[in-house]
Amino acid sequence: MREDWIECSFEDLLDYVQPTKYIVESTKYSDDYKTPVLTAGKSFIKGYTNETEGIFDNLPTIIFDDFTTATQFVNFKFKVKSSAMKILVPTSKLVNMIFAYYYMQVHQVRNDTHKRYWISVYAKMKILLPSLAEQNAIVAKIEELFSSLDNGIADLKKAQDQLKIYRQAVLKKAFEGEYEIKKLGQVSIVKRGKSKHRPRNDKTLFGGNFPFIQTGEIRAANGGIIKSFTNTYSEKGFNPFSE
Repeated sequence: MREDWIECSFEDLLDYVQPTKYIVESTKYSDDYKTPVLTAGKSFIKGYTNETEGIFDNLPTIIFDDFTTATQFVNFKFKVKSSAMKILVPTSKLVNMIFAYYYMQVHQVRNDTHKRYWISVYAKMKILLPSLAEQNAIVAKIEELFSSLDNGIADLKKAQDQLKIYRQAVLKKAFEGEYEIKKLGQVSIVKRGKSKHRPRNDKTLFGGNFPFIQTGEIRAANGGIIKSFTNTYSEKGFNPFSE
C-alpha cells in the first residue's frame, strides 16, 4: 500500500441522485431531437427526446445500473430511461470523476441476485485513494495508453482492409486469365533423387516420420497436388550419409 494513499469506500467518493425526476415521459424518440435518453447498459443512448424539463446537468457524472452494476461515464446533459439506476456525483472537489469511473471498471461484484446493488454492496467496497494530483496523473496516463491502443486497432483494421483488396485483386486476375500456366520444367530444374544406401530395400531405411514420394505417386497426381503417400523414410533413410 502506498503510504500517501488512503483507504476508503466508493460511497466516500460518490454520492447518488435518484433518477425519478429525470425519467423521460415519452419514448417517441427522434434523431432530430436534442437531448439523449440514457441507460447504463451497453446500448447507452436509447434515443433522443425533445422534452425540456427534468434534464440532468450536474456534470460530469457516472450512471450506475442498480441491478447489473454496469456503468457509463457521462459529460453531457441527458434524461434517463428508467429508475433502475443511480446517478453518481462526487462528494467533494477532491474526486476526479473519470478516475472514479476507471476505478469502478476493475471492481466488479457478483450480480446474479435480483436486488439493488449500489447501497447494499457496491458503495461499501473498500478502495485505496491517491491525492487529486495523482488521480489526474493516472487518468492522463490511462488515456495516453488507450489512445495508443486505439491507434493500433485502427492500423490493424487498415491492414485488414488492404488485405481484402489484395485478395480480391488476386482472384480477379486469376479468373480473368492473367496468370500464365507453365510446366514445372519451365520454371525449375527437375532432378532424380539418389539413395546411397545399400541394399536399397533395407527395412531399417523405412517406417519413420519422413514422407517418401515416389515417381508413381507423382505420375498419379497428373500435375495436381500430391495429397497422399504410401511409404516413409526413417531417420537413417532420410540421411544419405548415415551409416
